[in-house]
Amino acid sequence: MLGELLAISDLHVAYQENRNIVANMRPDSADDWLIVAGDVGEMTDDITWALRTLSRAYAKVIWAPGNHELWTPREDSVRLRGVERYRHLVEICRSLGVVTPEDPWPVWEGPGGPVTVAPLFLLYDYTFRTDPGLTREQALAAAHEQGVVCTDEFLLHPDPYPTRDAWCRARLKETEARLTELDPDVPVVLVNHYPLVREPTRILRYPEFALWCGTEQTADWHTRFNVAAVVYGHLHIPRTTWHDGVRFEEVSVGYPREWSRPGHPATLRPRRILPQ
Repeated sequence: MLGELLAISDLHVAYQENRNIVANMRPDSADDWLIVAGDVGEMTDDITWALRTLSRAYAKVIWAPGNHELWTPREDSVRLRGVERYRHLVEICRSLGVVTPEDPWPVWEGPGGPVTVAPLFLLYDYTFRTDPGLTREQALAAAHEQGVVCTDEFLLHPDPYPTRDAWCRARLKETEARLTELDPDVPVVLVNHYPLVREPTRILRYPEFALWCGTEQTADWHTRFNVAAVVYGHLHIPRTTWHDGVRFEEVSVGYPREWSRPGHPATLRPRRILPQ
């Protein structure tokens, strides 16, 4: 059987039910590649276990970090913060043969290819505001008043950057430069934990949470570059949408209380990205 390019995200293996999903995940072909678009877990040991398990099952695993991997939980034996924590995770991935945003981006040569698979690490900059007339500080204050505050504000440290949005700006500059260097004749699958456009966040139950869901600076990336598809997670709303004729795939598993709910469009198996 010919291989497929597959994707999943938000595995959250701290939950035993989700850990079981990862433990039992098997490819249909020995040539299948798996994209993991962030939020594998919070604890370094859990992240390592999950990526090791998947790297042993799939021909290639490609990882883009979510916000949860970047947390520094009090219970984690690894006390690194910010950039140092991210670099530590990159080294763990490399020891497992897992592709990261810091590595050369691989080219999928299977059905639907050739396509470059580009894992990105961009973060967010608080520009997804419910009221565009609000400043960053006003938007955050309004979210706090509504009781909507992402745990990142307490556990995701931007060191040595002064703020998370400053770290985001640095990542945007570096990543945009790499994308500009790609061969424009070869399509690319962009993989990011957060949606690259604002539209998918408009159905959030708590609209203020969009502040922690991306950046307006990527709003045209799917049209500026030769993009075959965009893969993301974070929202825990698995679905396929189209923006300017480009396919966006939200591939999250989410928490057991979410995916076990009747009527929830659960993504408990990787979704096929290519061939379409």
